[in-house]
Amino acid sequence: MSSAETATKKMIALMSSDGVTFEVEESVAVQSETIKNMIENNIAVTPIPLPNVTSNILLKVIEYCKHHAEAASNAAVYGAAAHKVAEEYVRRFDSELLKVDQSTLIDLLNAAYNLNIKSLVELTCNKVAEMLKWMSIEQIRCTLNAENDFIPE
Repeated sequence: MSSAETATKKMIALMSSDGVTFEVEESVAVQSETIKNMIENNIAVTPIPLPNVTSNILLKVIEYCKHHAEAASNAAVYGAAAHKVAEEYVRRFDSELLKVDQSTLIDLLNAAYNLNIKSLVELTCNKVAEMLKWMSIEQIRCTLNAENDFIPE
């Protein structure tokens, strides 16, 4: 990529709940429907505040969006053969991204939901479901820190 191409890429500033600002390419930021709508409707302030997302989680979300945007771009530019390579690349990346502790996984799911990144919501939900699959109700409540509000009749 030439320096002229790099210079023309629009950058978007995102600020995490703990005050850390990240500069990302617009093509990466608009992977989030929430941010995309803010930009399209001209209601985005600079930097865009993300009050429900900490910097360590935002970094993971940005990394996810960057890999997915690059893979989609490469597949579009280079055709069907590149599409298969891109799919494998994304699948391996996604698998590595989800190798996190339970708390981080739940935070990642919440961030994906708040930012409306459907593919990341689906990915993290599948991982959480896989994690909870063989647990009892009590173990699930404990894991998700959910209160037992069942009232026997």
